[in-house]
Amino acid sequence: MKPAFSVILLTTLIGAGQGLFLALFTVQTYALVGLLPPDDGRALYVAGSALALALLALGLAASFAHLGRPERAWRSAAQWRTSWLSREVIVLPAFMGAVGLYGLLHGLGAAPVLFAPAQGPTLDLTLAVGGVATLLAFALFVCTGMIYACLRFLAEWATPLTPLNYTLLGGASGFTLAAALAAAVAPPRVGFLAGWAIVLTLLAALGRGAALWRNARLKPRSTIQSATGVKHPQVVQKSMGFMGGSFNTREFFHGAAPSALRLVRPAFLLLAFALPLALLALGRDDASLALLGAAFAVQFVGLLAERWYFFAQADHPQNLYYQAVA
Repeated sequence: MKPAFSVILLTTLIGAGQGLFLALFTVQTYALVGLLPPDDGRALYVAGSALALALLALGLAASFAHLGRPERAWRSAAQWRTSWLSREVIVLPAFMGAVGLYGLLHGLGAAPVLFAPAQGPTLDLTLAVGGVATLLAFALFVCTGMIYACLRFLAEWATPLTPLNYTLLGGASGFTLAAALAAAVAPPRVGFLAGWAIVLTLLAALGRGAALWRNARLKPRSTIQSATGVKHPQVVQKSMGFMGGSFNTREFFHGAAPSALRLVRPAFLLLAFALPLALLALGRDDASLALLGAAFAVQFVGLLAERWYFFAQADHPQNLYYQAVA
């Protein structure tokens, strides 16, 4: 398939925003149950929510670049009963609203009490809103991943590994960014967040590696013979059959040489997983903003390359018919 840079930006930016929010809420819940020492985390929650909201907004803005008629974007939500894209369009702004409210409530200081019985625990609005936003974050990961996993004719995408990897990769980049942010505004939280970032990056590497292993062993259901209707055992296309290109010849093939795919794969494995793991390990103990910031920057570049490879690797069945063009 032809990778659209706007979609690459959309999926990587909102994934990092989702992961960053999940990191913030994880810190809050761990501190609430006593697994982390309590501290004044207002700066982390407010700055983190603002940063997550900015990433989500940038991703949403990037999505308009691949719309033929942006003024009709609102219609994309109309098919929510059957379309994962429509569901994503609905869940994304709902999640953005919840993240904005979560940061705003933390910015107010003492959060308004939602539930305070005469005896027993209290529940404040930040926890309630954060719980709703967490559900929306995971729903958004599922919607984004299923947009591609539901396409059965693209065997490289049609697997549960697709939404799983979207979740793990977004979580890894978000927790890495949260660790860098904590180094600037809440150093006591760096060790916890960097540790989780390492775990999620390792899990993401395993998930993406499993997808690469699976896709390398796929056997196409169609052949050049079945695509053309010619039963001869050796069929080779020499010409596209017409003077100029068409939508089919432009939109269903990435246009890069096979050597490009062979170079991009080790590059994103190095940038998205190996180098960030090393930088996280080095920057975790002394809460180094430089090392942790570099870990996120390197990982994000790696995820851009990973997402390009994700789209380029998918071989549309129609390319069997247009081999000379592809």
